[in-house]
Amino acid sequence: MLRYVKWSAIVLFWAVALAVLHYTLPQNDVVRVTDTYEKREDFGRLNRFFWTRADGSVTAQSNRDVFFIQTREAGGDVMVYRNEDTGWGWPPYFKFDSSNLQAIAADARSSAETPQWMAITHYGWRLEYLSIFPNALSMRPVEGPDVTLVPWKAIIILVLLAAFAWAVWVRWRRFRAARIDPVLDDVGDSFDAAGDRLSARRRRIGDWWRGRRD
Repeated sequence: MLRYVKWSAIVLFWAVALAVLHYTLPQNDVVRVTDTYEKREDFGRLNRFFWTRADGSVTAQSNRDVFFIQTREAGGDVMVYRNEDTGWGWPPYFKFDSSNLQAIAADARSSAETPQWMAITHYGWRLEYLSIFPNALSMRPVEGPDVTLVPWKAIIILVLLAAFAWAVWVRWRRFRAARIDPVLDDVGDSFDAAGDRLSARRRRIGDWWRGRRD
């Protein structure tokens, strides 16, 4: 039973960790901007934590004005991005130029007949039933919808996270070998010694009892 609880906790931990990474890490989309607008957005209990304030902290207001960027992908699918500053909050992208990005997006609008393809760097998810939108971080023009975009930012962040995790693990192993394992060995030796004394006492009692019966 404990084994199932242990593996369930491990699976849950990694599922949450991967979900946080997938939401937070920057991703790139190649799209055509069709429109930009500003809308008064009402925040609900289920989606308010997916929005940010101007200072980048988790929103506490019930509603406010938000920039949006409407786009279409090469296959025709629609993708809508919000355009909010992250400020000094989470994720730590230190974005303060949402107004400038909105101006760039408005200038990049194009039609299907004469498309201008843009690479949008963003984080987050698009969940229609919860009114959750990915947050656009930056955008730049590219040659076409089939251009190859290497996610260098995500790769660098993952490498830094892996290096940090490795450093923590190595220090934990050293601390455990120096401080915890000797204590556990002493406890184990104490239990073994106590068990040996108990066995010896039981043997003496058994010998005494057999001597009386004889």
